[in-house]
Amino acid sequence: MSWSDRVTRAVVPGDRSIRRRVRMGPRGVGIVARAARVGALVFLSVLAGCGFHLRGQANYSFKSIFVSSPPGIPFTSELRRSVEGAGGVPLAAAADQAEVVLEVNSVTEDKEVLSLSSGGRVAEFLLSTRVMFRVHDHVGNDWLPTSEVLIRRSYTYNDTEALAKEAQEQRLRREMQSDAVQQIVRRLEAAHKPA
Repeated sequence: MSWSDRVTRAVVPGDRSIRRRVRMGPRGVGIVARAARVGALVFLSVLAGCGFHLRGQANYSFKSIFVSSPPGIPFTSELRRSVEGAGGVPLAAAADQAEVVLEVNSVTEDKEVLSLSSGGRVAEFLLSTRVMFRVHDHVGNDWLPTSEVLIRRSYTYNDTEALAKEAQEQRLRREMQSDAVQQIVRRLEAAHKPA
């Protein structure tokens, strides 16, 4: 009795259709495993070619950073966490102790009517979050000039579902804030010491 027959009989005694599938033995399993690895490599190569990459450690050209952002808003705490976590660069306690300063000049959130129904009621809102920031050293030299991150989201509105739509707006605001933070973290990789 061969190795594959013993395995098959232990799993499903007397079922020949299963036996034929398992009968390939250790050599056949190796061929299938190699084919799966080659397929995975081809798939990952295609993903890498289109620009996709897993979120990981950012490569900053500075050794320490101070985040100067309006205090008391959720955006500031999320930005500090993300900057420190993404690049492995320590946050300095003061601007003069850091190699660079990430200065967030303003964070503004707007809400405007995007469309009206035939009855003149609001049918759709447009939310926007605009963040102005710059990266400079303690002398004032720009590592990254003043830049803007603008995130927009729209959602439909209905008076009869006011509470649900308010909850949807809050969820969209949190997502927009996270998107803005991630865009700033990615742009920090482009910050370089001025010549």
